[in-house]
Amino acid sequence: MSVSPQSSRNDPNEFGTVAFYAALGRAFVIMCAFIPLLFLIELIDQGTGHHLDSGAGIAVRHASGLDGILFAPFLHASWAHLYSNSVPLLLTGTFVLASGTRRFLQVTALVVVTSGLSVWLFGPSNSVTIGASGVIFGYLGFLLMRGVVERTWWAIAVAALVGLLYGVVLAGVVPGDPHISWQDHLGGLLGGVVGAVVFRQPRAKPLKPAKELPTTATLPTLD
Repeated sequence: MSVSPQSSRNDPNEFGTVAFYAALGRAFVIMCAFIPLLFLIELIDQGTGHHLDSGAGIAVRHASGLDGILFAPFLHASWAHLYSNSVPLLLTGTFVLASGTRRFLQVTALVVVTSGLSVWLFGPSNSVTIGASGVIFGYLGFLLMRGVVERTWWAIAVAALVGLLYGVVLAGVVPGDPHISWQDHLGGLLGGVVGAVVFRQPRAKPLKPAKELPTTATLPTLD
């Protein structure tokens, strides 16, 4: 079986194809549309005296705080907090979304759960955690590990770019500033690494050349 040049040009995972640039462009537009939603939520939160933060954040080791695992990534403590998360969320989210909508949703769901549970289980007592940084670290982990497991030069290039831009940020997975949840960061990073393995794109196997059939047959001679 042979692959036509036309089908290769329609592969969104192949760098340089029209489909690839289209997928990347669509992902960027979608993420650009999502970021204003976070600003709208923050505007509402500011107007209610941060009632959303206290009511929908992750309340550590409280059963009532479990729903915060789903809601906390949409909430931020201040405009400065939101600004600091917007650009890395936009960039990393674009690269992950460009790899496929289904995989994006799967990875996002996984890192939301792993980062949120890490906070709920191991965060400081009587604390409430909010913010999208756990998801960002999850996307970082996914992109870095994706370059390893898929071993395509494009995935490796993205991993190198992400590591170059945000390598220093990865220090946030170890204890440091008491106002920054390293549990959230580490849980998201691990979730992203696992997601890159579990939801990896199957590698295309090289096609074997078809065996040539003889065009003529030798007939036996009769005596």
